[in-house]
Amino acid sequence: MNPKNDKERVTPRFCAVIPTYNNAGTLLDVVRRTHALLPDIVVVDDGSTDRTAELLAASLVPVTVVSGERNRGKGHALREGFRKAREGGFTHAVTLDADGQHYPEDLPRLLAAACEDPAALIVGSRPLVHENMPRGNTFANRFSNFWFRVQTGLDLPDTQTGLRIYPLSELRGERWMTSRYEAELELLVASAWAGVRLLPVTVRVDYPADRVSHFRPTRDFLRISLLNTVLCLVAVVYGWPRTLLRKLLR
Repeated sequence: MNPKNDKERVTPRFCAVIPTYNNAGTLLDVVRRTHALLPDIVVVDDGSTDRTAELLAASLVPVTVVSGERNRGKGHALREGFRKAREGGFTHAVTLDADGQHYPEDLPRLLAAACEDPAALIVGSRPLVHENMPRGNTFANRFSNFWFRVQTGLDLPDTQTGLRIYPLSELRGERWMTSRYEAELELLVASAWAGVRLLPVTVRVDYPADRVSHFRPTRDFLRISLLNTVLCLVAVVYGWPRTLLRKLLR
């Protein structure tokens, strides 16, 4: 789709999708601030064992809640959120983490970019160096960025961010993505191979004192490493040839 072709333009309908697992200390603040800018919100409670369900039930902000009986991972939660957004007739899913690291106040810039190019996947790009960013996160992001460049030939400043806008009709890789943290990387790589435009938009980041993170530096780094090994092999037999063929046929 040419973003400048008015005949092919769609009028985006945006829905926020917020996956959460034991983020009772920050979730409602994220929901409240998001609702001030985007009224339609789906919260996917991925088997939380804290007060998350209780707080959502008492929330004064209207949200649609999708609940899981057990924790199945962020990839699974995103898939459930996308399903619910499609059922509601939404064209785009705006994803935010529930741990308070994202600024919902940055959403207008991302939404404007999505309205300008509705077929693009908008990627919120955080600074890789932040005064209280965990060192493991910084290393994992740089590591992921490098292998993303190898696998796709594209440069993105932040391949690990959870603040994104997915065009649901253009989304690629959803069927086979893993259920855990690394699923977001899979979605980027599969979308890049399919020719979906990936547009980075600079955003802020914060790590509040009561933030609950489920990123496990050692285990998740090993999972990301294994995924990158697989993606590199798939890139050789599928991703690179498809990208080359698309360029030749332009």
